[in-house]
Amino acid sequence: MSASDCPQPQGRPLTSGLGCSRTAADPAGLHLPACPALRPPRTPSPRMRRARPGAGVPRMPAAGGGQAEPGPRGGPLRQRESRRLPARPAAPPAPSAGPARPAALALVTLLSFASRFHRLPEPPHVCWDETHFGKMGSYYINRTFFFDVHPPLGKMLIGLAGYLSGYDGTFPFQKPGDRYEQHNYVGMRGVMFGKHLLARVLCLILLPLALYAAMFAVHFTVLNKSGPGDGFFSSAFQSQLIGNNLHNVSVPEHLAYGSVVTMKNLRMAGGYLHSHWHLYPEGIGARQQQVTAYLHKDLNNLWIIKKHDSDTADLSDPSSPVEFVRHGDIIRLEHKETSRNLHSHQHEAPLTRKHFQVTGYGINGTGDSNDFWRIEVVGRKAGKLIKVLRSQVRLTHVATGCILGSSGKTLPKWGWEQVEVTCTPYLKESPNSLWNFEDHINPKLPNISLDVLKPSFAEMLLESHMVMIRGNSGLKPKDNEVTSKPWHWPINYQGLRFSGVNETDYRVYLLGNPVIWWLNLVTIGLYLLIAVSTAVALKRGVQLTTELKELSRVVLRGGGQITLGWLLHYFPFFMMGRVLYFHHYFPAMLFSSMLTGITWDALLKFCAGFLSPSTTARKVYRGGFLTLVLLITYSFYLFHPLSYGMIGPMASDPSSPMAGLRWMDSWEF
Repeated sequence: MSASDCPQPQGRPLTSGLGCSRTAADPAGLHLPACPALRPPRTPSPRMRRARPGAGVPRMPAAGGGQAEPGPRGGPLRQRESRRLPARPAAPPAPSAGPARPAALALVTLLSFASRFHRLPEPPHVCWDETHFGKMGSYYINRTFFFDVHPPLGKMLIGLAGYLSGYDGTFPFQKPGDRYEQHNYVGMRGVMFGKHLLARVLCLILLPLALYAAMFAVHFTVLNKSGPGDGFFSSAFQSQLIGNNLHNVSVPEHLAYGSVVTMKNLRMAGGYLHSHWHLYPEGIGARQQQVTAYLHKDLNNLWIIKKHDSDTADLSDPSSPVEFVRHGDIIRLEHKETSRNLHSHQHEAPLTRKHFQVTGYGINGTGDSNDFWRIEVVGRKAGKLIKVLRSQVRLTHVATGCILGSSGKTLPKWGWEQVEVTCTPYLKESPNSLWNFEDHINPKLPNISLDVLKPSFAEMLLESHMVMIRGNSGLKPKDNEVTSKPWHWPINYQGLRFSGVNETDYRVYLLGNPVIWWLNLVTIGLYLLIAVSTAVALKRGVQLTTELKELSRVVLRGGGQITLGWLLHYFPFFMMGRVLYFHHYFPAMLFSSMLTGITWDALLKFCAGFLSPSTTARKVYRGGFLTLVLLITYSFYLFHPLSYGMIGPMASDPSSPMAGLRWMDSWEF
């Protein structure tokens, strides 16, 4: 007997083989019985045609609670044991795409903009990171090259916002608390507060796609003038910057005695060989003049090349002959500003154990035999001339046999946080122990153009990322600076003060909304429990309804991908040695919030699926959703003064209106 043989009066329930029914017009859209319903005939797909005979025939109820199946070619029915779970209501399907979705999206977007831009001009002075990012926005407006440890998209947006809103790029951004006065800062501040979300999400979507590279192409094109970031990059990179002393440069090609030079370490962000009047502190090797590597252009980077056994004739004497420096020569390097020689001995280096200390020693160029260095060019034969910029050289200390190099480690405050220079007794070839001569001043020699240094875009892109990695690893906390650890972030242990420290200041405090933060934290555990339970059920072959299968797919596949995104954006911070702040968790927090949405949506649908009639299921789903929205909205109302600014007693004072909201002693607002 087929479905067509059973006339169904209009408006009567449609009955399936398990005695389940569903009205033809279900106002709630809920498939209440988990059983096959009669459907209009349809053309079978090729996959269905390959199914066993009789697979498309409706199953009829059988005695004993089983199901009857048609035999081959319409033969006698055979009975089998049903593996279905007891009939249960299915989860409500997702609402159909109608005018409600665009309206809801528009409302959320409008509220997002309203909450972020409300009272944006306050306070009218520089707040915390505006010192850095506002300055970087000015650099883009002035097209001045600088170095930062992060990709440029967020900073480019800040500069663009400042330009479009009328900011002229002249505010110095020296320190927090400086008043903006007549400068238009609101446009840049608006992007600063939103840049973490926009820039990080865009970077996630576009890596390593072509648009990511295009972003750097714009970055290099806009920042085409020499600036404070030059010294972090190689000589070839600097030659592309207008105003840099290497741009369209013409210098003497070959090194000669009496030349004034700068030496740059070939390690990424290795710095220039540098010295200054300050001595190493007591207990750090010999108490002699410090020698470091410095990342910026400076007069203290200049050295005079001299013969090891005699002084060099006055450069102003036109009658003195020019004598070139050759591969294998033994030389002295005299620091131009202090007249002390580059020196090494068997005292231990400040930071790197088993390396020797490098100092400035002597008076007016007069020292001892520990000032002698053999200059060697990589891949060259003895007696060959040394080319500026293009020759890679190493300096071997004659007395000890160690090699001059940059360790890459940052010295403490006494070393002005410059990079340690050592003399390593280990002769392994590496960029740390190789140098090139960059600046070269010798009026007796003819100049030649060095346009051959121009790097390709791929080389510039690679070098930028290597320098960013090196810069990130070297970031250390400043004195009395409030920092945080990765385990602090998910539990909202500690916020970050943007502005103001006492009851008379206009205080802005960065803290995660505790209701959302802790709901996200609880949901991670809840999701893992649901995901494991669902995976085990599917592995054991439990038969699910169509709607529950769809929920399972969303939970396992969609939720799993988002959980992976959270892990990848959070756990790498545990391996970082650099200074960390609360806002570093924001990208991971986006994934955590998305996981919360997926988990609670699935949980509410699953719970609603067990209820009948359909109106009750619908009320449960909508009621749960509304409860979450109201809870989040109320928590925003409670804690919004932290973002928009507070004046008055600190929350630690019982008379403060914020006293009741200081739920953790570690919060400082």
